[in-house]
Amino acid sequence: MQTWLNDNFGYVFPFFFATVWLFATYWVALVGGWRLLAKRFRAAGSFSGQKWYMQSAAMRWLSHYNNILTVGADSEGLFLVPFLLFRAWHPPLFVPWVEITGENKTQLFFFEMVELRLGSSERVSFSIRPVLAARLESAAGENWPLNERRFLTSPPPPISWL
Repeated sequence: MQTWLNDNFGYVFPFFFATVWLFATYWVALVGGWRLLAKRFRAAGSFSGQKWYMQSAAMRWLSHYNNILTVGADSEGLFLVPFLLFRAWHPPLFVPWVEITGENKTQLFFFEMVELRLGSSERVSFSIRPVLAARLESAAGENWPLNERRFLTSPPPPISWL
């Protein structure tokens, strides 16, 4: 067996890696709540509102999407889609603002986060940085789900290189 594995490692490893990768993305989608949200909020078409690429978010049960999300928002709702390599079992989502409730600011290790709940019945936790929350609030306008408009600050200026 060991000799066969040594001789065929180059053929076996890609299948092993792909299997582990697909299982891991399935598990994160399942425990994080993405699959639950996809049952009701799968995006029907392309999204034409404002988008922010390479964003981070945390969902329930320590499911973290670090710098792999494209987050979009307009006056109708919130758009979410992960980077192509992480898209297995993660279809694009569009959650209307009426299906989102706001929570308070929370602390995740040393980082301040804003926690939203996606889906009126699912209530999947969605924690983002306050800068992204301010951008979403600005794009949502009057439909922003939090009663108080406390996260709206002007988004930070673009980074300029000297």
